[in-house]
Amino acid sequence: MKHPIRDFTLTCSIATAIFGSAAFRSTAVAGEALAARIEKIIDAPEFKHAHWGILVGDLDSEQTLYERNADKLFAPASTTKLFTVAAALEELGADHRFETPIYARGEVDQGGRLRGDLILVASGDLSMGGRSDAQGKIAFKDNDHTYAGFAGRADLTDENPVAGLDELARQVAAAGINRVTGNVLIDDRLFETAHGTGSGPSLLTPIMINDNVLDIVITPGEAGSPATVRWRPETTAYQLDAQVETVAAGESSDVQVTSQDGRRIVVRGKIVAGAKPMVRIYEVADAASFARSLLIEALRRAGVQVDASPLVDNDAHALPPRDGYKALKQVALLKSPPFSESAKLILKVSHNLHASTLPLIVAAKHDQRTLAEGLRRQHDVLAKLGVEVDSISFGGGAGGDRADYVTPRATVQLLRKMAARPDFLAYRAALPVLGVDGTLSKAVDGDSPALGKVFAKTGTLVWPNVMNGTHILNSKALAGYSGDNNAQQDDVKNSSAKPNDGKQRLVFAMFVNQLQIARSEDRERIGRVLGKLCEAVTAQ
Repeated sequence: MKHPIRDFTLTCSIATAIFGSAAFRSTAVAGEALAARIEKIIDAPEFKHAHWGILVGDLDSEQTLYERNADKLFAPASTTKLFTVAAALEELGADHRFETPIYARGEVDQGGRLRGDLILVASGDLSMGGRSDAQGKIAFKDNDHTYAGFAGRADLTDENPVAGLDELARQVAAAGINRVTGNVLIDDRLFETAHGTGSGPSLLTPIMINDNVLDIVITPGEAGSPATVRWRPETTAYQLDAQVETVAAGESSDVQVTSQDGRRIVVRGKIVAGAKPMVRIYEVADAASFARSLLIEALRRAGVQVDASPLVDNDAHALPPRDGYKALKQVALLKSPPFSESAKLILKVSHNLHASTLPLIVAAKHDQRTLAEGLRRQHDVLAKLGVEVDSISFGGGAGGDRADYVTPRATVQLLRKMAARPDFLAYRAALPVLGVDGTLSKAVDGDSPALGKVFAKTGTLVWPNVMNGTHILNSKALAGYSGDNNAQQDDVKNSSAKPNDGKQRLVFAMFVNQLQIARSEDRERIGRVLGKLCEAVTAQ
């Protein structure tokens, strides 16, 4: 028999002594009802070979309402980001803004000619103004473009991906510079380049324009005619050779993006007539050179003549000493939206690239430069928050590393600690809302009783089962909070606001590992199973 309350006999004795038998019977009955609802779902035949780990607790009383394997280790997939973002919030603060300056090295004559170089110093800004909307928030789509190669679908935001560079170029021109006779350089020495985990672009760099990718958008025409292929941001530094055919309904779309030398991109394939435009991405190999090319082109659009060619790679050897900028004149500065907006982007769409970069940004705050140093800093921060860090393991910041393992108990412990912090509303507002947005937008139907009442981070990790021609769902996970009926609440400033609709506020962590599935797409069906578990929990 599985008991919904830990140490049932001892808890019964204590509760009877303190609260009386009637009150305890009410709690026990509620716990048994919750257990029955949960176990009806997770004990289904399809989960015969899978492993479940679940912990559900009352957020206010800290009472455990249900648990199964709560102290066992599970692959967390992208619920790893709950820990990564929590550590970054503690280190940086919800209101932190990245500041990216441009310096002039050389003299500016009376005619506005800079006889020298312009140098952009990367600050780790994850979006560089490329997602900022008119309200100063970071825009996102539920299906982020970074997942274009994995999920098979992706949407682009309406914002200009080089808007930040355009703003910097405007400021350079406003500073009286109309020509640069020297070079344009990117200083990307804030931390060492590394590789992240999870699907999508993986290069972790201090300078990041449009997530270090080119977006390639394929729009079908009439059957038998060529499709229209455009790309953004457009730049002379890359060449695009696209030949995509529009095929009749009933056929399947298939477009491949390749490159032989990193600068010439080849797009080949077919797309079905009448289909939604398809997004594919190409990850650049050299983020600093990519940013340099785009900055030169932004300067020229702003009316600044640049003698240097955007076709040349960034020359890191020409940079001044890292402490040499005090002697140079700052001619432009880009400030990011507050970090709470970056946290929202990371958690809402499960942005692997940005989450993987956060430990490096934390390391840089302490004048350290490696991913390992950043993860050790994260260990210390999580321990300071009160998480039992010795019971868990992380090899990266996004989820998907072979070393990533957590327990349901440690995950709930983190969520409880964050709920007690002044920046809790910023943390909670960054989470996907069940049935409303982000990676939870399709997890339940529109008439679900749990719709809009669950704020939680998803996780998915799928590997091909090559021998059987199927897939293994190594992890499907969900962890967060329930009990709020206001899905649209976005007031992270009002720390007195209580996210409560009068129902019991709950905290939970759910993991299912090692589940055989026929197709990779079946991960979405299992996601809806977790949605059913949310309905079981919110029925309290």
